[in-house]
Amino acid sequence: MVGLYIGSSAQFAGKNLMTIAFGLKLQKEGLKVGYMKPVGAVPGMKNGKEGDEDAFFVQEVLGLDDDPALVTPVLVTRDFKTKAFRTPCEGLLDIIVKAYEKLSQDKDVMLISGSGSFLHAGRYCSVNGPAVVAALGVKTLLLDRFDNGLNYDYVLSAKDILESQGNELVGAVLNDLHHSYMDEAKDMIAPALQSRGVDVLGLIPRDPFMAGMKISDLAERLGGRILTAAAGGDRLIDSFLIGTMQVENFLTHFQRQKNAAVILGSDRADLQLVALEGHCPCLVLTGNLYPNDIIMNRAEVLGVPMILVREDTFSTANLMETVQKTHKLREQIKINHGTQLVNANVDLNALRDKLGI
Repeated sequence: MVGLYIGSSAQFAGKNLMTIAFGLKLQKEGLKVGYMKPVGAVPGMKNGKEGDEDAFFVQEVLGLDDDPALVTPVLVTRDFKTKAFRTPCEGLLDIIVKAYEKLSQDKDVMLISGSGSFLHAGRYCSVNGPAVVAALGVKTLLLDRFDNGLNYDYVLSAKDILESQGNELVGAVLNDLHHSYMDEAKDMIAPALQSRGVDVLGLIPRDPFMAGMKISDLAERLGGRILTAAAGGDRLIDSFLIGTMQVENFLTHFQRQKNAAVILGSDRADLQLVALEGHCPCLVLTGNLYPNDIIMNRAEVLGVPMILVREDTFSTANLMETVQKTHKLREQIKINHGTQLVNANVDLNALRDKLGI
């Protein structure tokens, strides 16, 4: 039995997707795959049992039903944090090791998902990535997601720390690469990491569909409410457009982004009507003012959900950007698409070879 810890340089880097894609591939090849998320930062309930929401999700996709108390033995609730900050954390790694030993029985491969930043998350209670890896004696794969650049210094630091404690970084995957950065990542960053002993096993391009989210989820995250065509809340949008321009300029930009939510001031009836007639999937109206009856009726007839939010257009656009970056993989259609994306751009066979399975 071998174990692989899948960590990342920051939150929301694609750990769940990588775990799912690799786990499904191994299962398809006939291997018995186990899974755990030693430290859970998103407490939730399922079937009357407390655990981590991400862990519940990954288990469901991989068809696993292990006890949540074993899958996520350290659950970071408010009570946990209060106790951890007041008194020294003791015995947490021992709890993780015992849970790992039980889960790994009769398994060919154990996939261990990290939480947050590999080097830092959990450091206050001694359960950050390197500490867990050292306790379990497993290998590590590190994901780095593009966010105005790649954090290659972080990847190299992680490699040095792992090697200093006798553990191995089997490789790195660079995720969500903007098309304008892909050549630099491929021709300069990846070779530089390779020359310093970090095998880059994949370069995953940015895919607008993976940033998509349900309109109903968007309304919830923006703190807004759907005014019209609520039945369309299950549709996905993958980007957003700010409507602060003249009608002619707006129409030009709008035609280039057919699956974008359009953020408009509640007083811009001219742009609202253009967006509706142009088959916009969703309108986000700012300023907490209801649109006029003509707009409301037209949105209902066309089946276009309109979300009303309190904030101004600028604040809503900033929040929308944050929401897109932090939205979690959940919909089945995105799981299928994301798995194909990983399979097409990550050398999973090389990863398997590095694990010796």
